[in-house]
Amino acid sequence: MTDITVPADLVDTDDEIVLLTWVYPDGALVDKGELIAELMLGKAQLELVSPAAGRLRIRAPVDSVIRRDQVIGVIE
Repeated sequence: MTDITVPADLVDTDDEIVLLTWVYPDGALVDKGELIAELMLGKAQLELVSPAAGRLRIRAPVDSVIRRDQVIGVIE
């Protein structure tokens, strides 16, 4: 399994990050590098790509406030 987190190099501050949407539903098959989620940091919208290929398992719901390096899902 591979954890899905907000990488520190994508967000270099401890500002509030909101999980706007999951592009795929829980249980969907995704490819490595594929867009899987959209985040909001301040007024900037960020895209999060899959760190691996496999089945997406969502751990954080849409509209969650998350932190850098927090596990928000896994790829099985």
